[in-house]
Amino acid sequence: MTDLVMIFKALSDETRLRIIKLLEQGELCVCDITAALDMVQPKVSFHLSALKEAGLIKDRKQGKWIHYSLNEKDLFRRMLILSACERMQDNTISGDRKRLDAFLGSKDGGKVVELQSKSRCCG
Repeated sequence: MTDLVMIFKALSDETRLRIIKLLEQGELCVCDITAALDMVQPKVSFHLSALKEAGLIKDRKQGKWIHYSLNEKDLFRRMLILSACERMQDNTISGDRKRLDAFLGSKDGGKVVELQSKSRCCG
């Protein structure tokens, strides 16, 4: 029962649902998610930690970068995620996807780019 409670707690936050929705299209770096949500990195990392703790996402380290993707090992969890995310307002998700597409397009062919915060992003 504790697992189920953790899952629902993780899914009870709109930002976390937005992250799940972005990860539906595949693996993303923290900087990708930060750009898509137009949020600061510490806030995004906080939400990613909650999703990971609930077992909804997994991470993969590549050098100093951490990439996140949906944890698809458990079909029941996957169905819960999709069900919750489908209820979100399309305008919010549409805006997130547009910002993500613009950010990914600005990565200049996979090279590291400077962000507004002057931090460097994965390539």
